[in-house]
Amino acid sequence: MDGTIALRRRSGWLAGFAAGAIAAAAAVVANFAPSAHSATESPVVVGSFADVVERVSPAVVNIAVTKVSRTAPTSAAPRPQARSPLDEFFGRFFEAPFGTGVPQPRRTEGLGSGFIVDADGYVVTNNHVIDGADEIVVTLQDGRKLDATLVGTDPQTDLALLKVDARGKLPAVAFGDSERARVGDWVIAIGNPFGLGGTATAGIISARGRDIRSGPYDDYLQIDAPINRGNSGGPVFNTAGEVIGVNTAIFSPNGGNIGIGFAIPSSQAKSVVAALRENGAVQRGWLGVQIQELDEEIAASLGLDAPKGALVAEVLADGPAERAGLRAGDVITAFAGREVDGVRALTRMVADRDPRETVTLDVLRDGERHEIRVELGDRSASPTVAAAGPRGNRAAERPLGLALRPLTDRDRAELGLPAGTAGAVVAAVDPGSPAAEKGLQPGDVITQIDRRPVASVDDALAALRDAAGREEPALLLVRRGDSQRFVALGRG
Repeated sequence: MDGTIALRRRSGWLAGFAAGAIAAAAAVVANFAPSAHSATESPVVVGSFADVVERVSPAVVNIAVTKVSRTAPTSAAPRPQARSPLDEFFGRFFEAPFGTGVPQPRRTEGLGSGFIVDADGYVVTNNHVIDGADEIVVTLQDGRKLDATLVGTDPQTDLALLKVDARGKLPAVAFGDSERARVGDWVIAIGNPFGLGGTATAGIISARGRDIRSGPYDDYLQIDAPINRGNSGGPVFNTAGEVIGVNTAIFSPNGGNIGIGFAIPSSQAKSVVAALRENGAVQRGWLGVQIQELDEEIAASLGLDAPKGALVAEVLADGPAERAGLRAGDVITAFAGREVDGVRALTRMVADRDPRETVTLDVLRDGERHEIRVELGDRSASPTVAAAGPRGNRAAERPLGLALRPLTDRDRAELGLPAGTAGAVVAAVDPGSPAAEKGLQPGDVITQIDRRPVASVDDALAALRDAAGREEPALLLVRRGDSQRFVALGRG
């Protein structure tokens, strides 16, 4: 039944497409009908990509991986763990067939793509293609199959570097400059969709700087060149035959191509691949802060003309920022002389620097500008904190829709807070209230209001009552779990 419905829907779509194509053809004929002032003009003809494809294809490879299950079997072969909260629609496109549920241990296989970046046999692909692989085999265009060894991986950007020994020089392609690529430029994707072998598709760059929330360094090129399962790790070329992207994800409600794919830009991939080749891993700078975007209300609360910069929500204990003197509530407006537009920009700037490098931050604090020098740490060695949300009782007074209760020692222990931490716990939030509209939840801990520490529930209630009676919103510092952020809360 479902298959019949799907077939009918597709038939209807094809019929609509055919009708649209006939109409489009009629429009083209009408547009190019001879006229008194266009009789000598000729329509523009798009050139062929055949020469480019023929030149670069030998450097594009198929990658087959074999994994041996070491856990209880399931009905499907294990797939890479997705990194995006939008898993239902965003997917890595690593072609892994379903398993049979045979008792462990069992072998499963998957197919992906890659490309040679050095004639000595260095091959770039996605981390999720080779993650957990026991065997990796690279197949060249001429049919040769070569065992590959893993040089290094970077899960944060979903890149991996392999090495094969062909006992001779191999065809290779070079990275181009993705920063020069523009929306509307032609691109060519070559890979191994559905295990069919070398396949070329063409399209354009649809957008730049896409953030699909798959990791902290998202900066994808969006392309409409058809890519599907098995294209993972394959290259995206410009019309000069340079690699300007590495295919890594698709947006797909139905699992197939709908013309929205995402590629890691070469400006990012090139530096990651160089680090993997040199060290087997990527070292990134670490500032030791939790940051958040500024909105109009928070910017106004801080006396800013526009919501530009990155707001420091928390300074992590014994991190580079704390040692340098940064504070919660500081707004970082420039990093090493480069303007900071927002959180993503600052995150990438810090990550691009080496650990132990000293940089200067431009910081706005209490309406005054400061320059703060900080020696960056190593992100791979940064601490993590985990805690559960507290539980509590309903309070009577609810300014701006918030019911509060005292912060107890049990709350501090569950949240991993120091013994002397003060604040007020959100016990309840009235539906439809200003607090609900701002996303506050029971269990949140308010530690500051208008940059002043909250010593007790009475302090917090007094400050919230004051905010409810004025035009300007109050600026709350709110902790939830192991993170905290600023919230501008007013009567709306």
